[in-house]
Amino acid sequence: MPTSPQAGEHLDALATGLGSLASAFEIRWVAECASTNSALLDAPPADDGRIHVLVTDRQRAGRGRRGRPWLSWGDASLTFSALWCFPPGAPAPAGLSLVAGLALARALEHLGVPGVQLKWPNDVLVHGAKLAGILVELLPGRGRTRAAVIGIGINLRLPADIDLPASIPVTALDRVLEQPPGSPPPTRSAVLAAVLGELHPLLDIFAAAGFPPLRSAWQQRNAFADLPVCISGENDTLTGLCAGVDADGALLLRTGHGVQRVLAGDVSLRPEPPGAGT
Repeated sequence: MPTSPQAGEHLDALATGLGSLASAFEIRWVAECASTNSALLDAPPADDGRIHVLVTDRQRAGRGRRGRPWLSWGDASLTFSALWCFPPGAPAPAGLSLVAGLALARALEHLGVPGVQLKWPNDVLVHGAKLAGILVELLPGRGRTRAAVIGIGINLRLPADIDLPASIPVTALDRVLEQPPGSPPPTRSAVLAAVLGELHPLLDIFAAAGFPPLRSAWQQRNAFADLPVCISGENDTLTGLCAGVDADGALLLRTGHGVQRVLAGDVSLRPEPPGAGT
């Protein structure tokens, strides 16, 4: 993977933005690759106590949940993956995508984006439109330290010539950011530093105590709290009211048969069609 022509500039800006946290990361910024998640999964770096981050200017074959393509548009988007090794004794990685979503939400809020919401299990929304997405994949064991690759894509701008699926409302940072008139939008390095700066302490909390300490903060940003939803699984569809998430990060769905627990990674969440009941 060729190094990005601006890698040195990006990495210097990241070191400044991260401050004392810079030493907690090993960051590579490449010109292009097929998929940042795949690159880290196929050739994982040795565990040296740091979080290993791979950023790309262009991702040719990114993928989202359930095999969907992951759209990105060069410098109009920020696409990266972080390989995080679970410390000894860390809990099972249930809820990790929600932790990453919470880190994203907090970073965007600090950058000046109001009304950030989280759509279970892996999307970040503003005004009901998708601003960012997450894909968490576990690194196969094979005698290695347990680890996860956290892939994140953020829309910085929407190029005029892109063809977006009509069924999924999409937005970008430059459309939702509140800042003084004439102020330049944050650079990709500044956005990445903000996200990594939020992700690191949340992963420390998650490693020590799992998802429960972070559950309330996620619930406060739940895009579908107490709203009717339709959950499409592999073989069936469930409808009910979104009752939040449990201590493991599973979705709680209130139906006419009681509260059902839906596991992350098995379903997608959509607003319930008009006229559908529970």
